Amino acid sequence: MERIAVRAGRGAALTGGWVILAVAGWLIWLLPGPHLAAVLGVGPSDGAVRISGCHEATDEQGYADGTACVGVFMPRKEGEPQREITLDKAAKPHPAGSVVEVRTAGGRAYELSGDALLTWVSVSGFILGPFLFVSLWLFACARQGRWESVDGYFLGFLASVVGVLVLGVVVAIPVWIFTALFG
Repeated sequence: MERIAVRAGRGAALTGGWVILAVAGWLIWLLPGPHLAAVLGVGPSDGAVRISGCHEATDEQGYADGTACVGVFMPRKEGEPQREITLDKAAKPHPAGSVVEVRTAGGRAYELSGDALLTWVSVSGFILGPFLFVSLWLFACARQGRWESVDGYFLGFLASVVGVLVLGVVVAIPVWIFTALFG
């Protein structure tokens, strides 16, 4: 009877680990995924923005949040109306009247920008981190056939928070250099 309980516990832990990873993937796909795809330029351009002005944006707490440009979005698809839109975390301040090819997500326009890449890579990592370490803990429990201590996994999660920020900066640096040289 004890073997049946151990097998059932292993199966539950293994299943739980995969379910948790699936939920993490779904959340990343749903929340930061469209923004990250827009910043990376996945797919064809959604249209262009005729810039009317740029300014240094701030977040809700008043901290600097990159350059935001406001302008009129001219969709690529015919029949869609033009509308006012914000080019979020622009690669650089664009002069008024310039036209920038963009992709859209969440009602905002994006271009390839180090600031935007840093933001959305970090958000993705912060979502993935807790789910990943809980699933790793459950996989270890399934492998051992008993509940493992969570201490090492918690420390790994804390280290991943720093790692996510470092990864975001490492990914953004080449984009910052590229846009400074060629942008």
